[in-house]
Amino acid sequence: MRLAAHRLRLGAIIAYPTESVYGLGCDPLNGDAVERLLSLKQRRMEKGVILISDSFERLRPFVGDLPAETLREVLSQWPGAITWLLPAAAGVPAWLTGRHRTLAMRVTAHPVAAALCRAAGMPLVSTSANISGRPPARNPLQVRLRCGTGLDMVIHGETGGLGRPTPIRDALSGRTVRS
Repeated sequence: MRLAAHRLRLGAIIAYPTESVYGLGCDPLNGDAVERLLSLKQRRMEKGVILISDSFERLRPFVGDLPAETLREVLSQWPGAITWLLPAAAGVPAWLTGRHRTLAMRVTAHPVAAALCRAAGMPLVSTSANISGRPPARNPLQVRLRCGTGLDMVIHGETGGLGRPTPIRDALSGRTVRS
């Protein structure tokens, strides 16, 4: 974990297990790393990305104004396998939000993903390990086959067993964006 954390701080793209599939992650404040990750996935920046963390405190700087009652609801679901769209704080880079005013965030309950965030001391961009529109990787071999040499490191471990990517809900409207 220490080596992976060190490499993340230097701009690496790391693959790691999450609740449902293998994810690709990088330092969310390193625009070059995020651009490399999006290029690897062949994903348009306008779509935005998900941030994961081991704690809400690490995500807090990315969160804009949110009613206290709404925040309590979100926090009651974390750590866990639900991703929330939250208002983005002023100054959050467009490479994270895309064309949106919200940012998708999750306090992960997956032990490996949470340990990686803890070791790195930061939240991570987290997106499925695949080319956009293609099936996501569920093990390290599939990661290598789908992502090729664009990765800097793969952390081995079991995914959390969910059959589908985590659901995404809009915190302000309550609308389910992905089920």
